[in-house]
Amino acid sequence: MANTSQRADTVFVGGRVFTGTGPAPVDAAVAVGGGRILAVGDATTVRSLAGRATEFVDLAGGLLVPGFQDAHVHPVVAGVQMLGCDLSGEHTADGYLAVVARHVENHPDASWIRGGGWSMDSFPGGTPTRGMLDAVVPDRPVMLTNRDGHGAWANTRALELSGIDRHTPDPADGRIEREPDGTPAGTLQEGAVDLVGRHLPVATADEAHAGLLAAQEHLFALGVTGWQDAMIGEFPGNPDNFDVYLRAAREGSLRARVVGALWWDRDRGLDQLPVLEERRRTGQVGRFNATSVKIMQDGIAENFTAGMLEPYLDRCGCPTANSGLSFIEPGLLADAVCALDRSGFQVHFHALGDRAVREALDALAAARGANGVNDNRHHMAHLQVVHPDDIGRFASLGVAANIQALWAAHEPQMDELTIPFLGPERAALQYPFGDLRRAGARLVAGSDWSVSSPDPLWGIHVAVNRAVPVETTDVPGGPTPCPPFLPGQALTLAEALTAYTAGSAWVNHLDDMTGTVEAGKYADLVVLDRDPFAHPAPEIADTRVSRTYVEGQLVHSATG
Repeated sequence: MANTSQRADTVFVGGRVFTGTGPAPVDAAVAVGGGRILAVGDATTVRSLAGRATEFVDLAGGLLVPGFQDAHVHPVVAGVQMLGCDLSGEHTADGYLAVVARHVENHPDASWIRGGGWSMDSFPGGTPTRGMLDAVVPDRPVMLTNRDGHGAWANTRALELSGIDRHTPDPADGRIEREPDGTPAGTLQEGAVDLVGRHLPVATADEAHAGLLAAQEHLFALGVTGWQDAMIGEFPGNPDNFDVYLRAAREGSLRARVVGALWWDRDRGLDQLPVLEERRRTGQVGRFNATSVKIMQDGIAENFTAGMLEPYLDRCGCPTANSGLSFIEPGLLADAVCALDRSGFQVHFHALGDRAVREALDALAAARGANGVNDNRHHMAHLQVVHPDDIGRFASLGVAANIQALWAAHEPQMDELTIPFLGPERAALQYPFGDLRRAGARLVAGSDWSVSSPDPLWGIHVAVNRAVPVETTDVPGGPTPCPPFLPGQALTLAEALTAYTAGSAWVNHLDDMTGTVEAGKYADLVVLDRDPFAHPAPEIADTRVSRTYVEGQLVHSATG
């Protein structure tokens, strides 16, 4: 199908096209005009739409794909971190401390040192100590969130200013890691982060705006043309990013297409629904639409707060008394989801453990029973452990599985901080992408950046290979590939690519205008420097983004 009444602004030739409407790329050219795709077809037909001002883009044997869409990401938080004390480029305790020391030296007037990006697997037991930070910053408070956002590292001064000592009880939704005498050790888990976070100076509106725009440029460079921000609200060290997005949308600096997932306050009940409805009413400006609600039902497995059906094991392999957290009581969760669904909200769940997954599915089943079938397109992110009895419920309830594929691999956080405490039987249930697909679930994909890399091609690589790219393995003597992690759960390249494009477009209610390369849709397109379908699967991560377009406008070029 082609629109032959309009001259093309841009014509893409010289490579194949992954349209997203079939399982393999096709030999085709693509014409774009007025921000939309005019034609996808043979080169002769498409070239006939060119005029004197048409730009021809030679794919040079590369691949043209729909713009990637990240279905679970935190760009404002990530951008502010990028512009602050950013630890994400380091991988060792000494490296983190060196970054902190440089930041302190460069910011002598900062009352607090704030930032984040450290990884749990860089420290024994996943818990850095206050003494490590005290050696670098003894006189100013420091709080650094870890890369997954579920914990923080604080120095003694920060703990003192926050009034946290050996007598401070753990909050119901978190844990203070402690020294043998009960003194806070320096790591705070889940809700305990707020004990220090509430004292942290909030980034200014201009800092948050700059962070969003820096994050947008970074995502464009990776071919991401749209996303769902999985946490719209006010959080420690960050202003309300609802206002940040509205400012960027009104002034036109937000060029990506963004759905905002409004934060559900787990300390409140159904009384917050009118507030969320008012935010939805006022939060649809330009390319920003706050039409989803985020419910965090549990924590993470590495700090034993992911909600599990059976208790975690200790280091000796014996059951403990801890089976993780359910942040919202299941009865209240069902009431909340029914009310949100009835109001027309999409519900975006954080659910890692098999109990949390089941609680969320039960709540969605209750909503369907109460309200009937609708087009709200609910989805559940992370899905680290899913009980086999619940695999088929995703398709039957019409719930999308929002996968963070980069985590489905052997690496220290998995092998040292997770598998030993799950046990072999439960560890074999992790990240069941293949089972979900075979059971008919719709797959959508996200990165959870700044938790992990936002590069869709890395995520796709792991989804297909169930192993991280070899060059990311830092082992003395050179990189050593790890064996695939549960390879029976691997996806094909087409399935993984579709999850990151058409799948995420569907969950964002943008599938009628984006997500595939078809005439009439917006020209949100990405040029890859090579065709990964023409190379072995272990080389997927070698693919790079050459160009990114949003509505036909070039927003990134690798060649400047």
